[in-house]
Amino acid sequence: MLNWDDPLTPTKEAELEPVSATPAPPPPAMEAVMPPTEPGPFSDEPEEIPNPADIQPVNPEDKRVINGMTDVNQLAPFKYPWAWDYFLNANKNHWTPLDINMAQDVQDYLHKLTLEERHVYENVLSYLTTSDVLAMRNIGLAVMEKMSAPELQIYQARQVYEEALHTWTYQHCIETLGLDQGEIYNRYRVVPEINGKIQMANRRLESVLRADIDLTNRDELENFVMAYSFFAGIFEGCWFYNGFSPIFALQRRGLMKGTAEQFQYIMRDEVLHASFGIRVVKQIIHEEEVSLNPKAIRQMWDEAEACENNYAGYILRDPILGYSKEDHMEQFRFVANRRALQLGWEEPFPGAECALPWLDEQANLRKEKNFFETRVTEYQTGGALNWD
Repeated sequence: MLNWDDPLTPTKEAELEPVSATPAPPPPAMEAVMPPTEPGPFSDEPEEIPNPADIQPVNPEDKRVINGMTDVNQLAPFKYPWAWDYFLNANKNHWTPLDINMAQDVQDYLHKLTLEERHVYENVLSYLTTSDVLAMRNIGLAVMEKMSAPELQIYQARQVYEEALHTWTYQHCIETLGLDQGEIYNRYRVVPEINGKIQMANRRLESVLRADIDLTNRDELENFVMAYSFFAGIFEGCWFYNGFSPIFALQRRGLMKGTAEQFQYIMRDEVLHASFGIRVVKQIIHEEEVSLNPKAIRQMWDEAEACENNYAGYILRDPILGYSKEDHMEQFRFVANRRALQLGWEEPFPGAECALPWLDEQANLRKEKNFFETRVTEYQTGGALNWD
């Protein structure tokens, strides 16, 4: 059974990587590791070639998540071997949307779903299509380039690919069912309840979508950590996690099983994304001695809950069999508490209970497949997944 909190963390919480109490600048010999400055097109200065005797190997203890001074092109030795483990594990969850049979979904959508269930299905897709594009851009443009340890960047490069794959999945569902693509994709712009979540994400993330951020500046650093905390803990850890639940509720009743199976694969990816991001945030806080403002954290949770409440009120304005707005929101608060504890914060919604006790089992891929009902999607690598 997949551990939906942190799939790659052992039973005892893994300790953060140690950091020197008084980080010092690298010795002069380290400068030779960096490539020499290229002479200008009209310069008569000869290109400096480093003396091999002056080049020192990368010491993993000198690596840092951000603001590191070691050669970012040299992968090993690792300082963060857990980041490499994330990359290896992510590659075991190999799939594409073309591997899942969607024929029954077409029949379900046309002949079995109620108007209320179609409303839920279409708007979940509408929100997710935009969100995964936003996630892809955030990791690729705001986060990955600021990492100064290549083992972190390599997993995040995989994450960028996975967000693109998820977008393809939603597009595949839209095309297969013959939905109006322009209308579905445009809903995030014209439906206030969907737009509200996207706008909150834009506000939280746009300030770090800049290559010129100076993370040695304490204010910029704190803003970056808050933005990354939102992205990993709320955007991916709560909103994505909770966003799949209405489709799994349909799957429980034997409806839209092809879509739900694709969402099971996506959810495996997103669980890794969230736990990796949370772990990176905690490591930055540890290494850079960052202290976040509790009031700012509280405000972030309140904004996220308000956006999710408006969204749930829209997609579930009429409850569907086995799923309601109240279920959706209580599950959001329950998951939010789990994410906050992972981040080392206080629970934002004390007393919240698990409203969907069936979700963890439902969201796990089932191994028993009838060969004549679906293509074999359990690749050798997929079968080797170890989530415990």
